Amino acid sequence: MINVLVADDELPAVEELAFLLGRDDRIGTIHRASSGAEALRTLETGDVDAVFLDIHMPALSGLDIARVIARSSKPPAVVFVTADEDCALEAFELAAVDYLLKPVRAERLARSIGRISELIRNGGGPAPEMITVDLGGTTKMIRREDVTYVQAQGDYARLHTADASYLIRVPLADLEQQWADAGFLRIHRSYLIALNHVGHMKLAAARPSVTVAGAELPISRRHLPSVREKLETTRIRPQA
Repeated sequence: MINVLVADDELPAVEELAFLLGRDDRIGTIHRASSGAEALRTLETGDVDAVFLDIHMPALSGLDIARVIARSSKPPAVVFVTADEDCALEAFELAAVDYLLKPVRAERLARSIGRISELIRNGGGPAPEMITVDLGGTTKMIRREDVTYVQAQGDYARLHTADASYLIRVPLADLEQQWADAGFLRIHRSYLIALNHVGHMKLAAARPSVTVAGAELPISRRHLPSVREKLETTRIRPQA
């Protein structure tokens, strides 16, 4: 069970998030704090595995609390919960596990809890690989592990996730080399896929293809041998 602390200077926001967390079977004790100082006192006395922090609190902000947490010998996982996207870059520089935008959706919160569970199982582990993207003139950070596939667009690449897609100024060929060790595989001159997001593959068909997060993508004849070879070391079962 994951013991959590919810900190927000607005009590209704605390109770709403606590309610959503309480519906998840993976959550144990839920501590509440309505100020940064109260949050720090709870962290000193309570057994807390994860902290859900509002960023904009008076006196001690969520970012201030995260900096204090980062100095501890066994820091809890930090998730920022805010209505403001502008602090995402600084939040992930503080090794935040996640960044949730208000109002928090139950399915999005469940994914965040899943990340915390995985982090705890791995004994902490390294911080997730983050990618800086531009969305409508706003800088945003996304996790590489959330990228399902990448599509070439000239000298640019479009990163596809479950929620959206983002254009970055990096050629697909460069990403192919940089992300090979992270489980990404080139299947076509226009596509790079994340193997852990693959649903199934059709390798013996007249038009070989792979389904990634619901999208059916073509496998070129040139890349088919390397795709077959890669499948030998994965659990993905090709279909006829």
